[in-house]
Amino acid sequence: MDDEKDTRPPHKGIKKGLYVIPTLFTAANVGMGFLAVLWSVRGFHAAVTDPTTASVYFDHSAIAIGLAILFDTLDGRVARATRTATEIGVQFDSLADVLTFGIAPTALVFAWAVAPTFHEGSPAYNTGVLLLFMYLMCGAFRLARFNLQATRPRVLAEGTPKVDKKNFVGLPIPPAGGLLAAIVHFSPEPLNFYGPETSRYYTILIYCLVAVLSILMVSKIRYSSMKTLGSRRTNFMMLLGLVAMGMAVWLYSGYALLAISVVYVGHGLVWWLARALFTKRPATASSTI
Repeated sequence: MDDEKDTRPPHKGIKKGLYVIPTLFTAANVGMGFLAVLWSVRGFHAAVTDPTTASVYFDHSAIAIGLAILFDTLDGRVARATRTATEIGVQFDSLADVLTFGIAPTALVFAWAVAPTFHEGSPAYNTGVLLLFMYLMCGAFRLARFNLQATRPRVLAEGTPKVDKKNFVGLPIPPAGGLLAAIVHFSPEPLNFYGPETSRYYTILIYCLVAVLSILMVSKIRYSSMKTLGSRRTNFMMLLGLVAMGMAVWLYSGYALLAISVVYVGHGLVWWLARALFTKRPATASSTI
């Protein structure tokens, strides 16, 4: 919502139907998460006996999560554009995100990497399950914190109490789940396809990534919300960027989606490191003597 109070009249009559539109996008988000879980289960059952068939299911699951990110982005933008944002819509969206970007990616990674690589009950297997649970819990905490910050203003650096629309505090769960899905889409074959030693090595790398994403979600590192994109000054440039990204995804979806995910997840870390290294700290009293 804008800082200034919206004085435009509320929707009346048939215009009340506009409130359904953002909800339909959120429902599509839930649907993609549900399908992603189902396809992950199908791939899990085929991973050992038929890796080729399993890779098809895993790829479908990853694509569903990617489409859910699109629907998740559109529901908020449509709600703001049509002035139909509601508190129940915010809560519904967060519950949908727990499924689509929390449960669905963990099910996908478990079926694609953990279960085919390690024996059930082994220390490495249990470690993977624990890390995926940690990812899910951190994602749920991140969504709860977002809902709280959306209803309570934060005091900005200049001392003005307002909601910071330009940045998220912590990595949002959709890009975190999107990165995991992009990796699977880039290489959908279950990791046991590459042989015992190589699959163990790749799975340990996935473990490290899941741990890093979990920490980033509950951290205080700021990530761009992208909500300022689409203003009148940036409409043309944003359109060109979207067209270029769309063509890249259409032609080279595996590489393009992985690159986009890595860039977004990494840009918050880069900004955080840049501020930590180059921001001048105020001199203390002892240093001025």
